Amino acid sequence: MDDLDGLGQLGAAVRAPAAGGGVRVVGLGESTHGTAEFFRLKHRLVEYLVTAHGFRTFAMEASASAAPAVDAYVRGGGAAADGAAALAGLGFWIWRTREVLDLLDWLRAYNRGRSAAEQVGFAGIDAQRCAASVAYFSSGERGGGAGALAVLAEAHPGQYPERRDELTALVRALVPADAEGERHARILARAADVVTCASPAEVGRVRDGHMTDAVGELLTADPDVRIALWAHNGHIAVRGASLGARLRERYGSAYYALGLFFGEGAFRARRMWPGPWGPRTRRPSPVAVNRVGPPPPGSLEARLGAGGRGPYVHDLRASAESWPHETLASRSYGAYVARGVYHRNSMPTTPATEYDGLAYVPLSTPSTPL
Repeated sequence: MDDLDGLGQLGAAVRAPAAGGGVRVVGLGESTHGTAEFFRLKHRLVEYLVTAHGFRTFAMEASASAAPAVDAYVRGGGAAADGAAALAGLGFWIWRTREVLDLLDWLRAYNRGRSAAEQVGFAGIDAQRCAASVAYFSSGERGGGAGALAVLAEAHPGQYPERRDELTALVRALVPADAEGERHARILARAADVVTCASPAEVGRVRDGHMTDAVGELLTADPDVRIALWAHNGHIAVRGASLGARLRERYGSAYYALGLFFGEGAFRARRMWPGPWGPRTRRPSPVAVNRVGPPPPGSLEARLGAGGRGPYVHDLRASAESWPHETLASRSYGAYVARGVYHRNSMPTTPATEYDGLAYVPLSTPSTPL
């Protein structure tokens, strides 16, 4: 993808003046969590944003608690020599892939020999999978009664709504002794919020709200930082109470949402029996290869695939076309899909109001597990 069609359009959009001094956050979406081509395309885009536009933070929909180990790896410091182990520590099977590790390895190679100010750092923005933060308060003199918070380490969003008062009280009782303690306490407070939500809708609002705050903290800590942000389309899109919608509300055109879509092929996801799904009904299931055929006529994917173009990026901010203002059906798959009916899954999307740019790959193949 060295000659990615439309890359210059993205560059022009990133360079264009925006409120607050230009685009500071580029949201890199994906319509599946298991497409190798999406991961490789985002690798290419991160390289471009880093080398051509000075982006110095790579943030991910992944554990904020475990992120320092990945940051240490990409910066090449200390004993951080095992990228696969650091990646596994993030706690999300969707990211434990060869493609993501290749990107981390590229960042590590890019950082080698550069000063700390010139290096690209890694940040996690999700409070889920917070074992490192639990361990921080459960050891040594910090132990106290914090061991009861161990349930937060691996809990699923919305799993314990009946324990909200208990877990909230435990988190509030923590007494951080330093900035690192404050960071871990903040992560645990957010995790307690997420795992005690009472409905899927509440989970979405609360989780995306906390991820927005995490991005905001990165922007506040360094007024000059520019962030490449990796997450699902459902998070980066400017829609409802999503992460993308909140970033747009806070930062205006300094946030750029790039949605990624595919034509046909296969991707990895866990299969579940058709809903309703919830923390009580969702059970671990093997990761499967799921296949879908060509997009139906009139869909967003059919529109993007018209003319047989290969992988490309299309900037909507500078586009005068009318079709992005139409509401079109589009595909969206997360870490789970509904067994037997997932290939019919679609949602209405109005590209011009939900995204600033679109990227398309004709063929999806499964991501490569480590």
